[in-house]
Amino acid sequence: MSYNKNMSENYFVDRDNRNIKHISAYLEELPDFCYKYFLEMENYTSTLSRLNYAMDLKIFFDFLARFKFSIDVKDLTLAHIEKVTADDISSFLSYLSFYTYKGKNYKNNERGKARKLSSIRSLFKYLFNKDRISSNVASKITMPKQHEKDILRLEVDEVSRLVNQAESPSGLTKQQQGYNKHTRERDVAILTLFLATGIRVSELVGLNVEDFDFDNHSFKVTRKGGNQAILYFSQEVEDAIKAWLLVRDSNKKLDEKEKALFISLQNKRICVRAVEQLVKKYAGVVTPLKKITPHKLRSTYGTNLYRETGDIYIVADVLGHRDVNTTRKHYAAITEDKRRSVADKIKVRF
Repeated sequence: MSYNKNMSENYFVDRDNRNIKHISAYLEELPDFCYKYFLEMENYTSTLSRLNYAMDLKIFFDFLARFKFSIDVKDLTLAHIEKVTADDISSFLSYLSFYTYKGKNYKNNERGKARKLSSIRSLFKYLFNKDRISSNVASKITMPKQHEKDILRLEVDEVSRLVNQAESPSGLTKQQQGYNKHTRERDVAILTLFLATGIRVSELVGLNVEDFDFDNHSFKVTRKGGNQAILYFSQEVEDAIKAWLLVRDSNKKLDEKEKALFISLQNKRICVRAVEQLVKKYAGVVTPLKKITPHKLRSTYGTNLYRETGDIYIVADVLGHRDVNTTRKHYAAITEDKRRSVADKIKVRF
């Protein structure tokens, strides 16, 4: 099989269209002065990023409208924004620790607060640079300090046991074992691809059959922002994918026009949620104390690749990280290995 250069990226187009609809719905609820801001952002942001900005700003404006101005969000104007102080924004960040939005209770940690402050800063900077407000009070607010969490990952023996569990699901319930008979090859291929290439779950569900070139041991993925990259795979991955393709191609109920590599029991492209659930199912048997997600499998791959290569830049390139500092997180596990290895190097008595 080889690449089809004219292949349409239906999955990503559909996903972007859904995000655009959600953004449009939020803009209907946001103050009118936000429209041009989101319009200009189209040139340098993804639809997902803009959707996140819209969600964050809606919560911020809801706070201002309710607690500072006692009006509806849609009635907020630039004159109101001129009256917003740094203390107001600090109060908003404190409010996010536990707040009510549209009748439901929510709470944000440092990471959630930092994302919302980033969204507020971006809007205020835009309005200030366009001379639509006289000062940028959001720039005075210090970003909440985020405490680094340990990178959760699988150990070497757990990696093997995870794939083995999908292949021989002795630890699953009888009902789960029944489903496994229909998804075994697919699930093994998915887990193997995660653990041997480190791709994101969004990249995995977007894969089409035509994306794989078995002659060159390579495949094409669409990264964040829509950029495409060519990655390479091992013989293990090839064996797992080909075993799944034999099952997939023998499925008489599958529409011939369906290009998705991984399909659900409903014979449609598998969704992110379904992949997250299957990873959780098998990982819950192998390592019940760890909350393993597709992203944790990606972290496992990044750590193992760094152990093997010692090259942080090749790890960053393969994982598709724009900033190598993101990749340095995978170095944490290696540090402990090195500390242990040098424990006996220095002698006190000879």
